[in-house]
Amino acid sequence: MRTSTKERNTAETKIKLALNLDGTGESSINSGCGFLDHMLTLFAKHGRFDLSVECKGDTNVDYHHTVEDIGIALGSAFKEALGDKKGIERYGDVILPMDEALILTAVDLSGRSYLGYDLIIPTEKVGDFDTELVKEFWLGFVRTAECTLHIKSLAGGNSHHIIEGAFKSAARSISKAVKINPEYKDEIPSTKGVL
Repeated sequence: MRTSTKERNTAETKIKLALNLDGTGESSINSGCGFLDHMLTLFAKHGRFDLSVECKGDTNVDYHHTVEDIGIALGSAFKEALGDKKGIERYGDVILPMDEALILTAVDLSGRSYLGYDLIIPTEKVGDFDTELVKEFWLGFVRTAECTLHIKSLAGGNSHHIIEGAFKSAARSISKAVKINPEYKDEIPSTKGVL
């Protein structure tokens, strides 16, 4: 079973996270930030990952540390759950419509960290959530997952739909990339022999 359990404790956040790559989309999320809870719930559902997150953060200041640190913990869990990456598809991409918004995501589980981020979010806030934190979440994720991830707006829309579309399409892209291909189940998908 490709699973990981992570704890991340800093002066700003205390996080417990559990991930199952081969799940059914079940989730239990309590980050202290309602909008992030919603994004992580739909990330789990659309990626068919089982995910639980419990975070106690300094949300009295703002959501920055909580959002970034959960991204870091989630990326680290993906890296651990993937192990040596034997048999995975490695690549995944999706173009996802979310009403008037259209989002492209593509991922390579390459062992190299890179975020290509080109989401055009028209407002600074969705409720009490600072929309600039979407980039911070994915930066934290790619650094510790050690993957390349591109997220791009292809058509505009309202901020909520753009962010939701990004989380859904990233989930579907990552889900494709982590999938085991039975034809290559004993191979590392790289000419280097390591990812």
